[in-house]
Amino acid sequence: MVKRTLRLLVAMLVVNGLLLSAQWWFPPVGTLPTWVALEAAFVAGAFLLLPQRRWALVCAGLVSMAIVIVGVLSFADAATRIILARPLNLYLDARLASSVADLLVGTLGSPLALLVELLALLAFAGAVFGLAYLLRPAATGEGEWDRAGSRSGLRRWGERAAGLALMAPLVLWLASPPTLAPPVGQLSARAGAPGVGLIGTQVERLRSTLAEKESFEAELAVRPVGNTENPGLLARLGGRDVILAFIESYGVSVLDDPQYSTVVEPRLEDFGRRMEAAGLSLVSGTLVAPTQGGQSWFSHGSLLSGLWLDNQLRYDLMLGSDRETLIDDFRRAGYRTVALMPAITFAWPEGEQFGYDEIFARPDIKYLGPPLNWVTMPDQFTWSFLEKNIRGGSGGSSPAALDRPVFLEVGLISSHAPWTPILPVLDDWSRIGDGEVFERWAGAGERPEDLWLDTERVREQFALSVDYAIAAMASYAENFVDGEVLLIALGDHQPAPLITGEGVSWEVPVHIVSGDPDLVKPFLDWGFQIGGIPARDHSDRGMDQFRGWFLRAYSDLADSGSEADDG
Repeated sequence: MVKRTLRLLVAMLVVNGLLLSAQWWFPPVGTLPTWVALEAAFVAGAFLLLPQRRWALVCAGLVSMAIVIVGVLSFADAATRIILARPLNLYLDARLASSVADLLVGTLGSPLALLVELLALLAFAGAVFGLAYLLRPAATGEGEWDRAGSRSGLRRWGERAAGLALMAPLVLWLASPPTLAPPVGQLSARAGAPGVGLIGTQVERLRSTLAEKESFEAELAVRPVGNTENPGLLARLGGRDVILAFIESYGVSVLDDPQYSTVVEPRLEDFGRRMEAAGLSLVSGTLVAPTQGGQSWFSHGSLLSGLWLDNQLRYDLMLGSDRETLIDDFRRAGYRTVALMPAITFAWPEGEQFGYDEIFARPDIKYLGPPLNWVTMPDQFTWSFLEKNIRGGSGGSSPAALDRPVFLEVGLISSHAPWTPILPVLDDWSRIGDGEVFERWAGAGERPEDLWLDTERVREQFALSVDYAIAAMASYAENFVDGEVLLIALGDHQPAPLITGEGVSWEVPVHIVSGDPDLVKPFLDWGFQIGGIPARDHSDRGMDQFRGWFLRAYSDLADSGSEADDG
């Protein structure tokens, strides 16, 4: 019995650590640390009360697996808060496991990523079996079993009393957590039921997510009449090319936080001076993104569709519907629609669903330079490929397609973590070619695993990577943008809270460049201001408002009930 009691005591400590270690490592902002998980005592008490039959071994295994899974989910919840600035929604976020696996492959390579995944699986299995061993009933040989398989004699009343005493706090906590009086209320500041809370929260999020599904389907069903069949659709663009460029992790934190603004603000001021010297018009403002730290497809989808897509369910429902987007609008206006996505390394069925005429993902882009950790190619090469192979037509487009203006959406990724190495912008664009010129930077910079040991160094590198992304964009505009181009460059989202801190605005800078002042004037009317520093009028314009506004601003739509009024 002594051995069994010691085992259960150790099991209680292990369960407590599994359920609370995520909070200890990553404490929620503004909350007191919790030191006691009441579930740990409850589990120990329950196994004291269980009759020591062999079927209790199965219970020990199942309970252990459940506890370890909850512990893993608590770390997943903490990681989601740190990376995406929101809590975990298991129903929506389960698919992110494959994205994490892809990120491991991209960062560590396939063999090392496979080793990491195998070690994680072994650690999970070891935790389950180890905890089950601690919770198991007394085995044969400890004097606890008779020939019939039942305990010899009655369970001691003291053991029963101890079991009930261990289980009681959780029962009382669940029965009346808001009304606990001192001294129990004081204890509750350091004790809680994190496992029960996590499960209950996920159940509630599932309920609210399914309810949101119904409301969003109703939102999708609304179809304004008349919409984009009007011949005046986007007529005020005059057939000029439109480039919509999303810059990775470029949020207003680069202006609001002095640690970043000392690097980025001078670059934006230089951006304005260079555009003026080149005879180009530049105006800047902000839009609010629907996400932070990742899942940039929510921002792309929101801006294109005119719907607020802040979770995977809404995004999937939008893709699965017949909802039209800016891509359809531009195609109806006679444009060739193209996506240039150097970060896409696998099949991209979403691109097919959006309906681009052409898609250039990583396998379609002839880049012979080195990958730069997660970044498949530097932004300057992406801009060069855009100009030579898409706007210039050497990428295989037919002559008939080149007679049409192009609407091009591009994802720029040099400012994506791990933010090493930082490249210079080459002055001579003719040297870029197929990217071999970047070979000299293969293996340059700090190794990510070394850099990320120092949070301050990570933040310094983040600022420098955004500085590079803006410099590359400015150099492209200086060399290739004229009166026949409208360039719209914006951040896809703010970086993770590790970089921005907690509770920041989700605004992102937006820059508009053209050689024709009339093309950028509608943005001035919308509240943007001249130059590279964004206007900060805090109007809370969401990315979902862009499509409707853009159609109104650049179309001659006589029907006031058109979809241009949407958003």
